[in-house]
Amino acid sequence: MRIIKISFLRQMEKKHPTATSNVEAWIKLTKAAKWKDITQLKQVFPGADSVTVKSKRTVIVFNICKTNFRLIAAVHFNRKRVYALRFLTHAEYDKDNWKKEL
Repeated sequence: MRIIKISFLRQMEKKHPTATSNVEAWIKLTKAAKWKDITQLKQVFPGADSVTVKSKRTVIVFNICKTNFRLIAAVHFNRKRVYALRFLTHAEYDKDNWKKEL
């Protein structure tokens, strides 16, 4: 899979240094992936959830550092691309504001 906006993820690593090793692991696993659908994605990231946002689009929520951070991404299985959209703390995620923004 091709990750769009790795630079965004690097910024988040600087902002949240405790997440760095987990973000790097996510990047490595995602780049190597050849997912065709959510079922295959969940074999690698069992805690990932598919969520429909205000725009009626579906995004995938990945748990980073167990329950500390959430990475919201749009995964285009047909194009083999993953768009990193948001990186939130658990508290920010729980407010649900991000759902209205996407």
